[in-house]
Amino acid sequence: MIKLKIKSGDIVRVIAGDHKGAEGKVIRVYREKNKAIVEGVNMVSKHTKPSAKSPQGGIVKKEASIQISNISLIDPKTKETTRVGIRVEGDKKVRFSKKSNQVL
Repeated sequence: MIKLKIKSGDIVRVIAGDHKGAEGKVIRVYREKNKAIVEGVNMVSKHTKPSAKSPQGGIVKKEASIQISNISLIDPKTKETTRVGIRVEGDKKVRFSKKSNQVL
């Protein structure tokens, strides 16, 4: 399986596609599909049948997954998009920002 440099909880910006420029928090990452769900990005309308959970049913807006290659991590220090590197500090692997060289 591929090692991804984006984790759930990261703040990212969409760098390509219909939602280019949108920012949000990563809710979930699907490593096997190489996709992620970003809060408030790529909203789709899902038609739901009435159930015990939602007795009304109807159309529900929810986030759809987006390709990992179309999102970029936002550096908390510079507030710009950055690439992510991995280095070993002591006996732990840590992610760091290539722009500010700060541990994420």
